[in-house]
Amino acid sequence: MKKNVVAIVVVAVIALAGFGTWYFTSSSITYLGTPESITIGNPSSNAVPALIYIADDQGFFARNDLNVTIKNYITSFDVINDLKDDKIDISVTTEYTVLTEVFKKENISIISIIGKYQEAFLVGRKNRGIENVSDLKGKKIGLTRGVQGEFYLGRFLNLHGMSIQDVNLVDIKPSQYVDAIANGSVDAILTNIFYLDPVEERLGNNQVTWPAQSSQPGYWVISSRNDWITSHPESINRLLKSLDQAEEYIIEHPDSAKAIVKKRMNYTDAYMATIWPNYQLSLTLDQSLLIAMNDEGRWMIDNNLTSEKTLPYFRDYIYTKGMEKVKPEAVNIR
Repeated sequence: MKKNVVAIVVVAVIALAGFGTWYFTSSSITYLGTPESITIGNPSSNAVPALIYIADDQGFFARNDLNVTIKNYITSFDVINDLKDDKIDISVTTEYTVLTEVFKKENISIISIIGKYQEAFLVGRKNRGIENVSDLKGKKIGLTRGVQGEFYLGRFLNLHGMSIQDVNLVDIKPSQYVDAIANGSVDAILTNIFYLDPVEERLGNNQVTWPAQSSQPGYWVISSRNDWITSHPESINRLLKSLDQAEEYIIEHPDSAKAIVKKRMNYTDAYMATIWPNYQLSLTLDQSLLIAMNDEGRWMIDNNLTSEKTLPYFRDYIYTKGMEKVKPEAVNIR
């Protein structure tokens, strides 16, 4: 009987030899054939997509039979444009970036959330009479127009009994934030955490700072074109498995995970200590994403930032099958 079993196993191994390399362990059999190539577009200036960086650094993509190329971009909008042009397979962007494409009826769907963040701040100059939020009325506020920060500013003002029409918006690039507020070109600046320390250093005691997101997190998501999603469901599962392993790595090796991100982003220890508590680095797909997108969508309509007059049904732009397969306990979306 034992000889027959051995013979069957030998025959099976020989038969499989022509179809790729197989790796046997006591608990599993893993196919190590030719990895599938995937190109991921990622804004390189932000650390929130840490799951991507750690999965790459620790070889989780390769372990899951993926040959991943990470293509770096300056902004989320650059990423999404190349996704639409079929130059990349997966986009890493904020949910607000996807939302703007949904209003254009683009065939794009979110696959999962890979990180949440709270990193938008409003800084005002005290010598311009700014001590309280109400003092912002009529003041010049610098920010980058057309991106998520504009929503955060509008919502912040709404929660304090004002509207974005009560201030004068000055469109500036992020690289100009520090000089603009320091030289008085603007009375206040909406900045992300990356520029917060330099702004506060330049202003010293002549500044007042408020968290601008009002406890509403922002989301980094991975998305793709619907046609690619339909034709690559198993690739998506492998990608999500890789990112899930990266999340486990963060939990089990927090110091090493921080070191990987620090090195990748060329951050200092002090800056890592500042930003890390503002991030929730986990692979999820929860209802809060839809709530945020609905809030942002209504705000865009109310402020004439889209030609659409009705709110899209954002649930139609979220692909859940991958997460339901790989990490069903993290899926809570209706």
